[in-house]
Amino acid sequence: MLREMYKIPEDGEKIQFKDGKWITPNKPIILYIEGDGIGPEIVKSTIDVINKAVELKYKDNREIKWVEVLAGNKAAQLVGDRFPKDTQDMLKEYRVVLKGPMETPIGKGWKSVNVAIRIMLDLYANIRPVKYIEGLESPIKNPERVNMIIFRENTDDLYRGIEYPYNSPEAEKIRKFIREELKVDVEDDTGIGFKIISKFKTQRITRMAIKYALQNSRKRITIMHKGNVMKYTEGAFREWAYETAINEFRDFIVTEEEVTTKYGGKIPDGKILINDRIADNMFQQIITRPEDYDIILAPNVNGDYISDAAGALIGNIGMLGGANVGDNAGMFEAVHGTAPKYAGKNVANPTGMIRGGELMLRFMGWIEAADLIDKAIVEAIKQKKVTQDLARYMNVKPLSTTEYTQELLNIMETLV
Repeated sequence: MLREMYKIPEDGEKIQFKDGKWITPNKPIILYIEGDGIGPEIVKSTIDVINKAVELKYKDNREIKWVEVLAGNKAAQLVGDRFPKDTQDMLKEYRVVLKGPMETPIGKGWKSVNVAIRIMLDLYANIRPVKYIEGLESPIKNPERVNMIIFRENTDDLYRGIEYPYNSPEAEKIRKFIREELKVDVEDDTGIGFKIISKFKTQRITRMAIKYALQNSRKRITIMHKGNVMKYTEGAFREWAYETAINEFRDFIVTEEEVTTKYGGKIPDGKILINDRIADNMFQQIITRPEDYDIILAPNVNGDYISDAAGALIGNIGMLGGANVGDNAGMFEAVHGTAPKYAGKNVANPTGMIRGGELMLRFMGWIEAADLIDKAIVEAIKQKKVTQDLARYMNVKPLSTTEYTQELLNIMETLV
């Protein structure tokens, strides 16, 4: 049913992937999901901004061919399924999607569509840049020192969703096995969840982080973990990350111990420092010493936590976008949620979603358009042309979602 609704432009082409690299045609077909809550409004703004940036930078030579596919509440209302098979088939075929925020029931019901897409397309890296923009209201003294990128492993850990209610037959079987075979006492009212971290998945996210650092002149990679307690999951994540760095990138990296014992405390020119920090310590470290953190490499749950904490340092998590990428697919989104109380009111800040679109352009290799969007956002904040979430701190009249979007379009015109 839905597949018949999905009209594919005849002059569009699929983005191809080879050896982890994107091969982008001049008229790529890119899917989009509006999402729930404020999703439809901010996705529309994002598409408008992306289209304008592409038009200004490439004229008639390049154009994105957008195709909407349904998921979340919109799909549930239409066909009674939050993640229809026709949508899944489209995602598997076209591999790149701009996705609005989506609701995930808490405690019971449908598991996260976000997680389902990540696993289905093997989008193993969640990449979230966090950089302060002058003019934002930050809770720390020197927010200009915040310029970090979180590489969060996306497909392992507790977010695999392998868990069972305390009163389920599965939980009873597992408790019995734990007691009888492992000789570990477990209470009868215990829910069961599995924390799974694999060597292969740790290695590939580490490779991606190191390659990114080399390509983008980043200087430090910090492994975030709770290996002092969870020795064979997060502790293993730490060990496997170091092992991959040393065995595969020896000419490019230096450990913290080597900097201390061999180089007098100074990182040698041309080398990337790789070190590690305990997860709970990381939270106070990024507040008190944000300049010490460049790329943070973390397992799934830790990466989720630290991303939001880092976003608070710049004053507004609504300004952050994220990329979910693998070797042959990508999903791009805002970091924040659906904000249902603002839905349909034309007041939401679309910047996080636009930042997700900007990241998409960078992976496509359309750097000039991405840079134009970045400059326009910075300029809009400088001019205090902002939505209500920022306007109240700047003591200026807030712009609506559509007004702010138009300002970005106008600013981009002046920047080319």
